[in-house]
Amino acid sequence: MILTPRQKRAERRSRNQTMVDMNLVSLIDVFTILIFFLLSNSGGVESLPSPKAVLLPESVAEISPRETIVIIVSASEILVDGRKVASVADVLAMDGDLIAPLQAELELLQASRKVIRKENEALSKRLTIMGDKEIPYRLLRKIMVTSARANFSDVSFAVRQRSES
Repeated sequence: MILTPRQKRAERRSRNQTMVDMNLVSLIDVFTILIFFLLSNSGGVESLPSPKAVLLPESVAEISPRETIVIIVSASEILVDGRKVASVADVLAMDGDLIAPLQAELELLQASRKVIRKENEALSKRLTIMGDKEIPYRLLRKIMVTSARANFSDVSFAVRQRSES
């Protein structure tokens, strides 16, 4: 029996047309990984780094911390987002209130942060100071003046929440 080209195509199409089975196991694996990722990254509580060299003062503040640039001031060094920028002894020995290495680091960090929407521009000018409760006020003032000169207008201080007892 001789088939026309149209009949050959129809026969070939019906022969190649098999039921497509969907493998649900791989989809379940993907969704499980996706749910795990979303749950692990959607923590509602923002936390600050907690270096052992810094003992924070206590407070009864109820406001949770925001994600900002963090300046850590221990008894011996000043760190910006984990990188040492100056030693406390050198800063206290300086004349004037401007800490040049700190200002340079803050300006570099601010330049690297891109603001997409105009209303979020104020959010990029926030920073948090985690200062040991024993640091002198002179040092804290120098850090705040330097932060203001680097165009950071919203400065917060990290504290430990005082227990209710």
